[in-house]
Amino acid sequence: MDELVLCLAKEITLRAVAQKKSLRIIEPDEVVETIYFGGGTPSMLSASAIEMLLSVIRKNYSVKEDAEITLEANPDDLDKQKLLDIKKAGINRLSIGIQSFDDRDLLWMNRAHNARQAHQCIEWAKEAGFTNLSIDLIFGLPQMDEECWLKNISMALKMQVAHLACYALTVEPRTPLQKLIKLHKREAIDNEQQAAQFSLLMRELCAAGYEHYEISNFAKPGYRSKHNSSYWQGKKYLGIGPAAHSYSGDKRMWNVANNAAYIRSIQEGTIPFEEETLTATQQLNEEILTSIRTCEGIDIKKITQRFNKRCAEQVLERLQKVSSSYYNLRDSHIILTNEGKLFADAISVQLFV
Repeated sequence: MDELVLCLAKEITLRAVAQKKSLRIIEPDEVVETIYFGGGTPSMLSASAIEMLLSVIRKNYSVKEDAEITLEANPDDLDKQKLLDIKKAGINRLSIGIQSFDDRDLLWMNRAHNARQAHQCIEWAKEAGFTNLSIDLIFGLPQMDEECWLKNISMALKMQVAHLACYALTVEPRTPLQKLIKLHKREAIDNEQQAAQFSLLMRELCAAGYEHYEISNFAKPGYRSKHNSSYWQGKKYLGIGPAAHSYSGDKRMWNVANNAAYIRSIQEGTIPFEEETLTATQQLNEEILTSIRTCEGIDIKKITQRFNKRCAEQVLERLQKVSSSYYNLRDSHIILTNEGKLFADAISVQLFV
């Protein structure tokens, strides 16, 4: 079996038996509710590797019988047999990086798959028995007009996927895309166009019965991502492998990103990671940043209980400077309106303590 996969299994065991709490994160008496194979190219894992890793996890931790077990995949990595194999290995939720059902968009994004493969892998996944199926879509591309975006949404609805994660195209600093835009070889992002397409997305999916339970995520009733929801609820999580991140509630940890350095360290019995202890203020601001993105919003009572009454009062004081059209205050919860969702990050910053 691949050297890296064996090291993943060893790290799981090393963390489970570690005496240091920041290495363990998940205690022996705690139940694991979700497992997520993501980052990099997890769909390149063989079914036997997935089965082995799940076995090691269950040997070292108490895993809920109906735990949500997700695999991220790209359409070009999936075929009929692969889907049948990973389903048998224990994957019960699939997250596919479709990005678009339009060949022009996929070519612009330099994706390895085409629209035909995008359709086909969803059909194959259904045939393999995946009902808990999520796809990613990207909007706000320079050449994507409202009609094209509506076709993407309509196709997702027609294919009856249970969950959609939809993101606006962003231009990250020091990337090839940023350089091409600067050289006027690619069109710049139109923020007004992105806002209009996001509003269209909310309208169409909510009309189709999907819950808009987080800024970028929509689900049919009963199909919210339990794993991602744990992030937004501030629950702790354990990450395994190169560059994997973990969170314990008051600490953030991350493994070394270099594969060779990771393998060498794990083989020597040492987990190569760094950690940062979060101050109470940082923890509060993270609570604001993540919870404001959800349909439940910021829970003022929770802030009072987790931190103190003064922190809750400070958040409410800062809320007075936010336009009343951007939020509703309902049962001690600050919940963004559809208009407010367009400015979620900026509103978070306004509420930071």
